[in-house]
Formats: sequence, C-alpha cells, structure tokens
Amino acid sequence: MISKLAGAVGAFAFALSTALVGAGAAHADAAPAVIGGGSGIIIDDQFECTVTTVGHDGAGRLVGLTAGHCGDAGAKVYAEKDRGAGQIGQFVYSNHDLDYAVIQFDPARIIPVNRIGNLAITGIGGPPGFPMVVCKEGRTTGNTCGISWGDVFDTSQETWSQMCVVEGDSGAPVVVGTTLVGMVNAYLAVACFGPEVGTNMSSIMADINGRGSVGSGYLPI
Repeated sequence: MISKLAGAVGAFAFALSTALVGAGAAHADAAPAVIGGGSGIIIDDQFECTVTTVGHDGAGRLVGLTAGHCGDAGAKVYAEKDRGAGQIGQFVYSNHDLDYAVIQFDPARIIPVNRIGNLAITGIGGPPGFPMVVCKEGRTTGNTCGISWGDVFDTSQETWSQMCVVEGDSGAPVVVGTTLVGMVNAYLAVACFGPEVGTNMSSIMADINGRGSVGSGYLPI
C-alpha cells in the first residue's frame, strides 16, 4: 500500500506509525487490557499504531488487524494504556502491498470490545462512495470525520477521505456509522489537511480469506 503510494506521489505520502523512544519493559502484573478498534498499541517497544478491529476468525482464534507497515510477523504487541498487562499478542502476518497486518491476541491478556471512544463497530461493509461521511478513532487524534472521495479516485483497494490523521493513527478503523469499511494507512502531503488514504476492508478480507490461515473467516466482536 505505502510503496504503491510512494510510486504515485513520491515523498508526499506519509505512513502513520510513530517511532517510540524509551518505552521501558512491560510486566504482566495487571488486569487484562481493554482492546478494540481505535486502541493504541506498541509494537516491539519501537512503534505506536492503532488497532483496526478485534474479533474471532473461523477457527475461534482471537485476532485483530492493524496497518502492515507497523510490523512484520513475530512482532510483539503491547497495550499502550495498559503496559502492565504485558505482551498481549503478536503479528502473525503482514501484507505490505495492501498494508495490513493480522495480530493474534492472547485471550488471557485482553478484554475485546467493539467500542473505543466515540466509535463502535457492529459489522464489515464495502467501500464508501462520494460524498458519504466516514469517521475514524485513532490513538493520536481520536475521533475525526470527513467526506469520502469515493469514486472521485480509484477506490478498488483504497479509501480516500478528508479526515484528520497524523502519525500514530496507522491502522485506525474507518467507519460509516458503525460499519467498518477501511483502515487508515497514510496521508498525502500535509497532516490533517491532505487526504487520508487507507485500505478498503473488502480488499483486506478477500486477501485474508484467500490465504486460509490465521484470520480467515474473521468476524468482529
């Protein structure tokens, strides 16, 4: 996803993971972390990103999604607001073309929820069209909304919108109402001004189900 954007607009596309300095060690000495679409996560004590959604795959595993540029398979995941919960999961697959990753969570370490902040997820749907209003919940900028550009641009795989996003919002869920339609991956040119660009959930789910591995048959909580 990001390499495709770089090829199209050069240095004006910015991935939205945030480098983390001095995070310190996490110790599993607290209650499980509450995690859902919009929760902040720390990857390998290096990067901060946002969870897209949490649910179960067809095999009953507790899994979730975030942006692919946030980490590769094997990367350790911690809850930003509940470091005491220890490692809550790890990346099991990362697709850098569509820029999404699958996280397998430890069910003893998290309490999965379908609402974080002002955003709730009750289902998964297709790409939004112009001029539908989409919203997101990110660990950096919280809840913001804007017009989807829909068919104005090629949206076969991407969602373009006029929402405010900055570094750390990578992976944030993009919804129409309570229907998950995409995830945040980047912005063009200027944070909170240039269009937000992300991957459509329909493309992500087609790829996950086509692989038939962890995440296949995913349904949100």
